[in-house]
Amino acid sequence: MRFNVLGPLEVRAADGRAVSVGGPRPRAVLVMLLLEPGRVVGVERLVVGQYADDPPADAVGAVQAQVARLRRVLPAGLIAFTGGGYRIDVDPDDVDVHVFERLAARGRAAVAGGRPAEAVETLRAALALWRGPALVDLPNAVAEAARWAELRLTATEDLVDAELALPDEDPVPRLRALVAEHPLRERFREQLLRALHAAGRPAEALAEFEDARRLLADELGADPAPGLAAAHLAVLRSEPVAPVRPPLPARLTSFVGRDAELRLLADARDARLVTVVGPGGMGKTRLAVEFARRAGREVCFVDLSGVVAGDADVTRPVLAALGVREAGFRANPTGPVDRLVAALDQDVVLLLDNCEHVVAEVAGLVRVLLDRCPRVSVLATSREPLGLTGETVVPLGPPADPVRLFADRAAAARPGVVVDPEEAAGICAALDGVPLAVELAAARLRQFDLAEIARRLVGAERFRLLSKGDRTAAARHRTLRAVVGWSWDLLTPAERAAAARFSVFAAGAPVAAVEAVCGSDDVVADLVDRSLVVFADGRYRMLDTIRLFCAERLRESGDEHAARAAHAEHHLALARRADPHLRDAEQVEWLARLTADHDNLMSALRWAVREDRPTAMRLVTALGAYWWLSGRRGGAGEEAAALLTDEVPDGLGEEYVSCVVHAVPRAAEEHWRRAAAVLDELGWTLRHPFGAALWGMAAGPPDEVPGEPAFAPDPWNAALGALSRGLLEVMAGGDGVPRLREALAGFRALGERWGTAQALDWLALLASRRGEWADAHAAWAEALACYEVLGALDECAELHCHRGESLVREGDFGSATREFTAAIESAARAGRTAPAEASLGLGEVARLRGDLAEADVLLRRAHAAALVEGGARWLSARTATALGRLAQARHDRAAAASWHTEAVECVRTAALAAELASALEGLAGVAVLDSDGVRAAHLLGTAVALRGAPIAGDPDVVRTAAAATALTPDYAAVHAAAAARSTEDALAT
Repeated sequence: MRFNVLGPLEVRAADGRAVSVGGPRPRAVLVMLLLEPGRVVGVERLVVGQYADDPPADAVGAVQAQVARLRRVLPAGLIAFTGGGYRIDVDPDDVDVHVFERLAARGRAAVAGGRPAEAVETLRAALALWRGPALVDLPNAVAEAARWAELRLTATEDLVDAELALPDEDPVPRLRALVAEHPLRERFREQLLRALHAAGRPAEALAEFEDARRLLADELGADPAPGLAAAHLAVLRSEPVAPVRPPLPARLTSFVGRDAELRLLADARDARLVTVVGPGGMGKTRLAVEFARRAGREVCFVDLSGVVAGDADVTRPVLAALGVREAGFRANPTGPVDRLVAALDQDVVLLLDNCEHVVAEVAGLVRVLLDRCPRVSVLATSREPLGLTGETVVPLGPPADPVRLFADRAAAARPGVVVDPEEAAGICAALDGVPLAVELAAARLRQFDLAEIARRLVGAERFRLLSKGDRTAAARHRTLRAVVGWSWDLLTPAERAAAARFSVFAAGAPVAAVEAVCGSDDVVADLVDRSLVVFADGRYRMLDTIRLFCAERLRESGDEHAARAAHAEHHLALARRADPHLRDAEQVEWLARLTADHDNLMSALRWAVREDRPTAMRLVTALGAYWWLSGRRGGAGEEAAALLTDEVPDGLGEEYVSCVVHAVPRAAEEHWRRAAAVLDELGWTLRHPFGAALWGMAAGPPDEVPGEPAFAPDPWNAALGALSRGLLEVMAGGDGVPRLREALAGFRALGERWGTAQALDWLALLASRRGEWADAHAAWAEALACYEVLGALDECAELHCHRGESLVREGDFGSATREFTAAIESAARAGRTAPAEASLGLGEVARLRGDLAEADVLLRRAHAAALVEGGARWLSARTATALGRLAQARHDRAAAASWHTEAVECVRTAALAAELASALEGLAGVAVLDSDGVRAAHLLGTAVALRGAPIAGDPDVVRTAAAATALTPDYAAVHAAAAARSTEDALAT
């Protein structure tokens, strides 16, 4: 609703309809409440305001009745009773008297700051709110009404001062009327003298002074005030009206965090044209003014924000700022530029502020001034450069320490507030460090705490949060939306379309992407000039706040679907182009390219999941290798799961398999079965071969040893086939080494690091099992170097665990502990919890050192993690075996037997024969507890038959074998007989 009290009370609903609020008593109550919006007005004040010294017997009851009448016609809850009085909950901007007060203050600030055009516009708007005397509905508020009347006259005087500073204004007629209406008001008389003198009418000016002198003497017995006397003296001496050069804008807050930028300006002090450029709200004006204040030269400040865009004559505000005025009504034979040149025969810095909307006109004027006024330098602020030869451009970005600025403004907004640096840093990061946005957020501490401010900054909600700025600031700087909107309004239609489309990029974009989505990159280059887009390191970027604003415009334009479709199409093409290079020597370079566009790739995927499922499935498939190699393998799980259906889409079989793999653990059993059938049908010939490796790692080893997989006949596929076959042979108890060496040679020939490291890791593991410690550690060192180049932190963690297991068998518990700790650190850097294998290794070290309590905690943690990590059977078997060995150390025969039996059941398959061997070795330990040396010898021999050879240095196997030998003299014969059996016979028993 709107409430007007500058004249008879007027209440209007949102639709403009007049609302009647009753007779004089309720009207008076409402006016008194409106003078204090949001504050409690005591019942006593309401009584005195209506009845003065003659209240009725039940004055309080009368006020209650009047409030009740108001509540019947006003919205519910608008008037509340609180703490012995009433409060009306309206925005001050909905009450004309408060709007007037704000505009009058802003206009006065504009006059003081040398912005006469802005002052005239603002003060005229303020005075237009008056419809008659103020507070006529409060006959007893004489003093209050007189105060508002005085404010009205002061605003009128300020308006006249502003008009006097504009060359094209002729305030004389209106000043004569004002003097006639207020004959004793000396400021109007002084202004009339100045106007007449400036217009070349000194005789009239002297006559006006004489009239004023006589009137003041007759009515008040006083002499003219100093201002009026000084104006009279200037007329008598025929002196020109002293030009009043606008002072630099006063500093209202501390100047924080721009030391580096001030040094840049100082370094450019010898340049005749320096332009500070940057997005809106970045603090260009404040920086330029602060530098000018410290520079020690004469400065003329010219605010161009009030100039109408397209106005061919930007000389007028410069002339006005210099105090150069027209005289009389005759046309001046000297043009404005020539007069400006003549006035600038002096050593001065022209500070031209807010040039962006008239940049062409300003550039033309500055070119002339630099050519014809050798003693003049220009310091400009703009959202784009002036584009002149010799111009020094100082780009202004976010300050180096926006948290310092936030803390400073927070202390001013809410004295005593304690600002948590981390929370403040998060808020500043969300706002791109833009100073105006940071200041607006800090001001909100009057209403919210830091956590609530941070929550409300998500997405476009920030525009609503940061919608209350300095009421006296220019409209374009009052809210965050207005700051960006000012830049938007200056764009051409083509630039607006490009800016809107550019908003689909979540992480900036290289030139090729810009051309694919926005059309010609020339238009985006124009956006760089206008400080809406930044170009650095080969990529265009847009501040997030600007991007959100442009995204709103894109939605409004109806072009969003087409823009996002083009964005998704481009990034699918990028992923497909990168995929083969992720399997060759250019692997690292292409990983870096995709990483730079990670946010764009994920944004394209999320959009395609909702709007274009085939494209989404193709993206999941093409990005599989990138996600795995860059350690982002789980980042698309939800999107992949959302794409799974009950049927495989036509022509998208490989894509369906990829979605199943990436949906772990969300994919259902039927999805896995369907994907396995697709792979059988495709014969492992895939357009994106890394998918086969992903399937193997996600699905785990099969229950039966498969035949030779028919991989596609390219070198990387051949190496992958050899690696896969070698691993299957090792798990089934075979040698595997020749296949692994074949794979290593293939991957090395390609220069592909991930496959090379995989082969090296497994060869090192087998070497360590043979006791070839030096060879093992050399291979691990080479493999770790490959993983570190790729940034494959999960693989690094796994390799550290393998090295730690070897060191345990070597008896170096200290080094083993460091390896397991390094595995946990690598996983943490990848954003993951401690790997089950690391907890398993640390638990084994604790057990072997005799710390059974610590071992129990670590091993149970490892077993729980193994179940969470996809329920991998081999890992669950290992942790169960370790818990069984811990029970053996405690001589708990029942628990040991239970854990070892669980381990056996996890891996009782031909494909996991080697893992089964470890479980049987654990059961051999239980047999020793039962004093059954023959069974122990049989189980240890069967483990050798399944694995193909004993593991060198296993302390538990060594201890179990020694105990079994002591229990039975036939140990060697029983062990040899069991070890000589075939794998099939061993599995059968």
